[in-house]
Amino acid sequence: MRTAYSVETVRAAERALMARLPEGALMQCAAAGLAAACADVLRGRGRVYGARIVLLVGSGDNGGDALYAGARLARRGAGVRAVLTAPGRAHAGGLAALLAAGGRVADGPADGAAGAAEGVPAETEAAVADAWGGHVDLVVDGVTGIGGRGGLRPGAAALVRAFAATGAPLLAVDLPSGVEADTGEVLGDAVRADATVTFGTYKPGLLVDPAAELAGALRLVDIGLGPELPAVPDLEALQYADVAALLPVPGGGSDKYRRGVVGVVAGSARYPGAAVLAVSGALRGGAGAVRYVGPGADAVIARHPETLVHTGPPSKAGRVQAWVVGPGLGDGAEAAGAVDDVLATEVPVLVDADGLRLLDAAAVRARTAPTVLTPHAGEAAALLGVAREEVEAGRLAAVRELAARHRATVLLKGSTTLVADGAGDAPVRVNPTGTAWLATAGSGDVLSGLIGSLLAAGLAPRDAASVGAHLHGLAARLAADGAPVSAQDVAEALPAAWRDVRA
Repeated sequence: MRTAYSVETVRAAERALMARLPEGALMQCAAAGLAAACADVLRGRGRVYGARIVLLVGSGDNGGDALYAGARLARRGAGVRAVLTAPGRAHAGGLAALLAAGGRVADGPADGAAGAAEGVPAETEAAVADAWGGHVDLVVDGVTGIGGRGGLRPGAAALVRAFAATGAPLLAVDLPSGVEADTGEVLGDAVRADATVTFGTYKPGLLVDPAAELAGALRLVDIGLGPELPAVPDLEALQYADVAALLPVPGGGSDKYRRGVVGVVAGSARYPGAAVLAVSGALRGGAGAVRYVGPGADAVIARHPETLVHTGPPSKAGRVQAWVVGPGLGDGAEAAGAVDDVLATEVPVLVDADGLRLLDAAAVRARTAPTVLTPHAGEAAALLGVAREEVEAGRLAAVRELAARHRATVLLKGSTTLVADGAGDAPVRVNPTGTAWLATAGSGDVLSGLIGSLLAAGLAPRDAASVGAHLHGLAARLAADGAPVSAQDVAEALPAAWRDVRA
């Protein structure tokens, strides 16, 4: 399992570790890991000896890591040049080490030398030209570290743009400069890295969009921080083994009822396909049977004759272990009554799509059985009473606020899907398996059915949402294979995703 910790927690762990180590040992450990990662990139492009490396160096320890790593690479025969974004304030020990190893140092543009609209200042052009006429094999971003706030300052931003234009791979130190380490927000100009080398533990901004999209491939360097970190992280991301351990597996004494029955209330005369897709996801989610309630029964039976259908209301459809309500339901009185009916039950309930607009927040908070809400950014914004852009920019804060406000488990869909627990005492989970091809009509209906089935099979709400998101994203990758997919394609690939995880 990948885990991430806040800046404050990481800083405290670093202080505790440094108190037991010789001075500078922790930075040297980080620099060694960074140099090894740089060497791996360079070997992919040829070799380390004779390679041309540019270090973009700020004023903090992040820049010190880059300078010491540059010194190691210079001693291996690479040409290393450091461009200082804060002349006079760079790490003194790192600078001395680089110069002693044969590296070169130049001052970059002063802060405020050029804004985003002013282009590249003369001193930035000179810095790029000085770096072998712009022929560079690797650029290392050591401008700001985990303590940085706000976007890059104008001079540093101009320098980053100029070196990015050389086409050389860009490797970020700890996290891309300009992103918010704790939240994943991007509040101004920021580095877009091809890869990021981070130390000790992942930081939330490396796992949560929009910042995660700028981090590229992630590499974690162990610097001995683990024993100093709390047992409970701020964020976690399930890996294959974690998901495999949670998947419901029938035993010798199982029958369809012992495996769980999930009820699906979805679809309308206008959106009958939502019923079919939600049932498709539910049938492949591990429960023993699916009951469908709604006006789409004919379409559902035509596609999935194994489904148990009922005209309604949901409370009269028969026993279920979990309900899914909302996909394609519409907004009439009958739809609102169905949502109220389901929320009044004493079994886990997942609410999606139209159901989110029709639910009574007070009724959700009053429930004793678990509730899972699965909004996308627009639906989350409506529930919170804010603009969609605010949710998209601050996804971590939004999912936590939604979960706390409704006392429910909330799955916030998006390029990185987040799952927060209403009790607030568990780490937010980040799903790493999504793909942009999932941005297609009906894919959320499949996800709802899948999670509902996992709930009926007995998984806890947070686990059901996390496992469902993982399988759903993986199924989309398998179905797409680099090409467009439909929601039904995703549903049909779920068994392959399930087998892939278990294997």
